[in-house]
Amino acid sequence: MKKCRRCTKPATLHITEIHDSTVQKIHLCENCASEYLETPAPPDDDEMEALLEEAGLGDLGDEQDELTCPNCGITYREFRKQGRLGCPHDYVVFKERLIPLLENIHESTHHAGKFPKRAPDAGHKQYELIKMRNDLRIAVEKEDYEAAARLRDDIRQLEEQQPD
Repeated sequence: MKKCRRCTKPATLHITEIHDSTVQKIHLCENCASEYLETPAPPDDDEMEALLEEAGLGDLGDEQDELTCPNCGITYREFRKQGRLGCPHDYVVFKERLIPLLENIHESTHHAGKFPKRAPDAGHKQYELIKMRNDLRIAVEKEDYEAAARLRDDIRQLEEQQPD
């Protein structure tokens, strides 16, 4: 039986902590564990705003936090608290804030989900055509005409391969 790390009583709680890729095992008795696990309560919203203002970050993003979806009425602040959007229209309303969030979480803003193995080849080609047409539209908007010409040629080639 392991002894408590802080005193000589038998350890009843065994904690594994990882800091900077180093693993540390901590064995504690019930009394020492309650002291160890006591952590200060996280600041409430008013305390957090006061801390942000003190650091000079108080009013950053308040304007966008109050953005409201005209369709479902959810604000960006509510989305941040709940972690869920209210409707598909929210992706358009909160686009400026969601793109960096999605890139941070998923390292991409493009869904690269699985494609059914038994799906017909035509379905996959149709997906590729849609993607390429969207890329073509973006290239034209950016006035990248060389990329647009390449995409146009690739689209024509893929369309010729498809059965009517």
